[in-house]
Amino acid sequence: MGRLSTHVLDNVNGKPARGIRIELFVLEGDVRRSVLRTVTNADGRTDAPLMIGEAFRAGTYELVFEVGAYFKALGTPTADPPFLDTVPVRFTIAEPDGHYHVPLLVTPWSYSTYRGS
Repeated sequence: MGRLSTHVLDNVNGKPARGIRIELFVLEGDVRRSVLRTVTNADGRTDAPLMIGEAFRAGTYELVFEVGAYFKALGTPTADPPFLDTVPVRFTIAEPDGHYHVPLLVTPWSYSTYRGS
């Protein structure tokens, strides 16, 4: 059964990023439609997969992570306005029975992602 998951690591403070708001979009042609909104837990993960089973389909998706509000709430020094406020990660699911894990490693100045396992 295919699924999509994520987690966020705060590379400035060396810990999972708790409380980051995330929105998942599906892109269908010129249309960008919101699929769900969630928040990371104490482990920097979502409490459940973002998509699983029949809801998990091939296509192009975008995760938007609200990192600016997270670093502001922690009191982490950033630019004003923040250099990174929201981080969009666009990716394609080609294997509807695969596990797609899309983590975000983030600071107020940089981010990295990859297809994890």
